[in-house]
Amino acid sequence: MGAGPSSLSGDPELARELREAGVAFETETIEAPPPADPEIVRIAEGDRRLARRVRAAVEEGAFPLVLAGNCNSCLGTVAGVDPGAAPLGVVWFDAHPDFDTPDRSLGFFDGMGLAILTGNGWELLRSTIPGFRAVAERHVVLVGVRDVEPHQRAPLDASELRVLAGRDFTAAELAAALDALRRSVPRVYLHVDLDSLDPSEGRANRFAADGGLSLAQLEEAIELVFARFEVVAAALTAYDPEVDEDGRMAVSARAVLGAVARRALAG
Repeated sequence: MGAGPSSLSGDPELARELREAGVAFETETIEAPPPADPEIVRIAEGDRRLARRVRAAVEEGAFPLVLAGNCNSCLGTVAGVDPGAAPLGVVWFDAHPDFDTPDRSLGFFDGMGLAILTGNGWELLRSTIPGFRAVAERHVVLVGVRDVEPHQRAPLDASELRVLAGRDFTAAELAAALDALRRSVPRVYLHVDLDSLDPSEGRANRFAADGGLSLAQLEEAIELVFARFEVVAAALTAYDPEVDEDGRMAVSARAVLGAVARRALAG
């Protein structure tokens, strides 16, 4: 899924739409770590580099909007955000829980992003990312999750995450979950794994699952988040152009990016 960020950031139609909407933006590519290193080493180094660049963007007064191949980029993005005086929350859209730890995983490191972000597992590794601070589980709203392996159900159910599964929830139910979160945190990181969208909106990657959000649902949800919180950073992840054979997900991704960028500009 590493080709997704370059495909989206280089999309001339997206650039045109953003400029027409009055969004001023600069694109910067985080240099990839050496390919000879093991996967986990490369991901951690990538997050360290990302954290430094996100911190620089925040200090420059820019809004960090990260395009990433996998969800573990959340570690670098959140680490780079100004810690501030108030706690940080997370609103996370994904078909998958991403809540595995080393002792409850079948070996897929990208399935651990939200677990690591909430302080579960990889303590020494996550401490090497400058500025990283774990987010409390009770400060996370997980939306759209539906592709859950049997071994993942019990940890998810036992967690303090607020979960709205699949797509069979109303805007009022999502608003209520966000309002509950707002009583604890004023600021959030917005994470959108594009496989949170139903494949009818385009196929984001090979892990896409039926029963996901419509594009209209996701755009409405983004509006609900921005209406309630100071969104300090956002990310779109897990787009694989090779799987998007008909180009529909590229169109959907462009719409989601535009919705986030325009709302971030509006403050």
